[in-house]
Amino acid sequence: MRERLGLSLEQTQKLIMTPELRQAIVVLQLSTLELAEYLQQELQENPLLEIKDEEEIAAVEELENDSESFEIDWQEFFQDRSDLGYVRAPREERPEVNYQNFISGQTSLQDHLLLQLKIAAKTERELEIGTFLIGNLDANGYLKIDIKEAAECLKVSPTAVWQVLQVIQRFDPPGVGARNLAECLLIQLRQRRDAPAAAEKIIRHFLPDIAAGRLKRVAKRLDMSLPAVQEVVDYIRTLDPKPGRAFGGGENRYIVPDVIIERVDDDYVVLLNDLAMPRLGINPYYQALMRQEGGCDPATKRFIESKLNAATWLMRSLEQRRLTLYRVVSCLVQEQREFLDKGLKYLKPLTMRQVAAALGIHESTVSRATANKYVQTPWGIFELKFFFASGVERRGGAAAAESIKKIIVEAINSEDPANPLTDQQLQELLQRQGIKISRRTVAKYRDEQGIPAATRRKRY
Repeated sequence: MRERLGLSLEQTQKLIMTPELRQAIVVLQLSTLELAEYLQQELQENPLLEIKDEEEIAAVEELENDSESFEIDWQEFFQDRSDLGYVRAPREERPEVNYQNFISGQTSLQDHLLLQLKIAAKTERELEIGTFLIGNLDANGYLKIDIKEAAECLKVSPTAVWQVLQVIQRFDPPGVGARNLAECLLIQLRQRRDAPAAAEKIIRHFLPDIAAGRLKRVAKRLDMSLPAVQEVVDYIRTLDPKPGRAFGGGENRYIVPDVIIERVDDDYVVLLNDLAMPRLGINPYYQALMRQEGGCDPATKRFIESKLNAATWLMRSLEQRRLTLYRVVSCLVQEQREFLDKGLKYLKPLTMRQVAAALGIHESTVSRATANKYVQTPWGIFELKFFFASGVERRGGAAAAESIKKIIVEAINSEDPANPLTDQQLQELLQRQGIKISRRTVAKYRDEQGIPAATRRKRY
């Protein structure tokens, strides 16, 4: 076979990741607070950008959906426009954004305990040992270091460490400073005056049996009646196995809904919550420089043109983000109307591919638009990803996993405690409602809701 050399022409399309496109992708997937921080950084790096008051911002022309290169006649730009900014309806008043409105601040467990330690410690050594021990508590309030190891680190005796630990174990919240679950429950038990007589013995010797629901075995070993054991177990369950969880980690957490869905009459309105973001415009000083003939040397002019191009692309990216986010959420409102009207049980299965197809955009665009963002609905605040729920087959359509979990929880909450519903019975209940689901899936959904099996829910 003879080899031949030749030339051929082939036309292909290839998307090149330009800096502008990369910036648009980054802007799209940022949350409102992240975007506000990003814009502050851009304001520092680009001297042509500045924050404008609402009434100072001119309306930008409608975005064109073509792929032509974005070229600007800079002289004409500055003659015809004083500014570029967001497209927004004018507001009579723009309330000042106070981030404290969005902050959820809590005293940390460590700070709460250190305050008590400063009062209880009698010597500097006790204060030093106590501070060390408190620093070695986990988020649930358990001590994660051995007493002997702590003594070696502090160069003190184990007895000295143990004495300070006993002081900490009397602090609020009850149960803090324990080294295991049994000790945690016993600490709380000793601080109560109404504890049943058998509670301490059951905690010391039968916690695994309680967890597994083997109350008959406990009753037999303690020579007690089942109802008596049940009463003690009910009391033990009022104790807190994680006493530190009521305290935050010492950090402030901001949760700001990026989008708000409000009911107006019989319809829903989508509002973009962008009050926290600065309104961008072009610095008039550089506009004046560009207007003047010979106002600046060629190098300065090129610099200003470059920064103006970057500023304009940024504002176009911001407007495109708003438009995409609005369209995606509007589609969610249309698809999840029953959820908005009636609640969680009516959440429908929905995929990003379905939304992308409905809007004529790529699935990855939907994914980026919904990433790290929250929406405020009449039923509370949810992550946008929450609305893309998996589901199972149902007569007349499909049922979302979240709605099935809601049905399971409601059924268990109304069950007879003496005869709790098994997973098989829950499966049959769902099938009677037209939901085709396996027993294994029922068990999975029940576990995800933190509900134990029927044998562990049974009461005597």
